[in-house]
Amino acid sequence: MIATAPQPKSSWSRLDASDWLENGAHFSASEFLRRYEKLPEDEKAELVNGVVYMAPPVRFEQHAEPDSLIQTWLGVYGIATPGVKSGTNSTIRLGPDDVPQPDGLLRIIPERGGRSRVDARGYIEGPPELLVEVAASSASLDTREKRASYRRAGVREYLVWRTLDAEIDWWMLEEDEYRPVPLDADGIMRSQVFPGLWLAKDALLAGDGQRLLAVLNEGLRHADHSAFTAELARRQSDGPTA
Repeated sequence: MIATAPQPKSSWSRLDASDWLENGAHFSASEFLRRYEKLPEDEKAELVNGVVYMAPPVRFEQHAEPDSLIQTWLGVYGIATPGVKSGTNSTIRLGPDDVPQPDGLLRIIPERGGRSRVDARGYIEGPPELLVEVAASSASLDTREKRASYRRAGVREYLVWRTLDAEIDWWMLEEDEYRPVPLDADGIMRSQVFPGLWLAKDALLAGDGQRLLAVLNEGLRHADHSAFTAELARRQSDGPTA
């Protein structure tokens, strides 16, 4: 249940009441960002379908440690793939009613055919190709409201690690619907958007970083990844896409 009209935190004492954010409040993306930019930097909030969600405190084993592991996985792929950028906890303006702050992302830069860009204020605008959430207490929000928001915005792949349930959901957008990324017979999930982005599901759930990276490096050595990096380079040499 979403709490409404909480007492302001002591760190908000310098703020006028017209600048507060509250769980369950309804704003446009522009008004949300105006208020969000005035909050202390340690506050995290998101706007999903016009509704404000304030982040709860972060627990180590349920969120911080899994988040670090999956960020490493994303970061290694981004480093190995020119034209692809990884990021963590970046505010994204997806539309007039949606300003999420996913735990992780991969995006193709616009010069190489990506659909998102960084605006003059430093925010990502438009849908990155892959968004990732580490969900403990937020699992319901991440697998329902956010999933619907990301689908509407055209985010091509969405991965949720439900740490309390020891489960991973990975969807790909097909014909305007999210369909599961299959778990292959070898226990590996393979991105359809980012060739070579291979995920050893059991290794991630077990926190086995060495095997997680070993499988990813195997994917990075695969011919599909080489062909993808060559295609990204070709897009750069051909100039901006329409």
